[in-house]
Amino acid sequence: MDLVTRLEELKQERNAVILAHNYQIDEVQAHADFVGDSFELSRKAAATDAEVVVFCGVQFMAESAAILSPGKTVLLPEARAGCPLADTITPESLREKKAAYPQAKVVCYVNSSAAVKAESDVCCTSSNAVQVVEALDAEEILFVPDANLADYVAKRTRKKIIPWNGHCITHYRVTAEDVRKARAARPEAVVVVHPECRPEVVALADHVASTSGIIRFAGETTALEIIVGTEMGILYRLERECPDKKFFFLSPGLVCRNMKMTTLEKVVRVLETMSNVVRVPEDTRRQAYASLARMLEIA
Repeated sequence: MDLVTRLEELKQERNAVILAHNYQIDEVQAHADFVGDSFELSRKAAATDAEVVVFCGVQFMAESAAILSPGKTVLLPEARAGCPLADTITPESLREKKAAYPQAKVVCYVNSSAAVKAESDVCCTSSNAVQVVEALDAEEILFVPDANLADYVAKRTRKKIIPWNGHCITHYRVTAEDVRKARAARPEAVVVVHPECRPEVVALADHVASTSGIIRFAGETTALEIIVGTEMGILYRLERECPDKKFFFLSPGLVCRNMKMTTLEKVVRVLETMSNVVRVPEDTRRQAYASLARMLEIA
């Protein structure tokens, strides 16, 4: 029996839904029920009647699904798939930082652990970060854990942004020189980048957006050549949804090894064994849910 047939059988047996982040390998995206940004996927899973959620992504994403769907079983096909950005902060280190800035509100990027979300006042995504910060009744904002996204927000608000010194290592590899070289090679192309990129890269881009925002931009722009500054897995959706356009990447280093750990074989195996269950302690889940709910009220 081939893998795809076995996967469909298991989905029916387990009443399962398959989620795949935009950075997953093509094969995984092709056989997922939903493909998208991490928080977008968790919300979609919560709205289904599935009993099992298989999250093809990294640990913090599966935790978000568990936070929003406490009655469902959440599985992570590759238990080692972590996020170096999320790993830069712990609840203990965040509590120390909060003590140093008692007047500040904590805005936590969703690319963080459930425990860190639970220590925060409100969560944000890369697409609504500015809106969330502007809505808070505080002049000082402790923004964790991505320093580049914090800089992006700081340039778009009058509030004092206190950044955490964390970075997405994949986006951090892109340099301003990469942008200049790409423009010189393809002068007719537009450049769109993720706000996790370095500030000098963001400043040189024509457009800045989340992964889903990049896909929307590609569909709306009149440009036929687009230079992309985010993880290469997004090419699968870009080429499918915009077949009339050509896409080029700012850097060959735009590959997240953690996102590439998941394979279709591992998706099948985790459904067969019902292993790698992602659990969030109930106290942590409730507090993290409150931070996410506040974001949804604002945005």
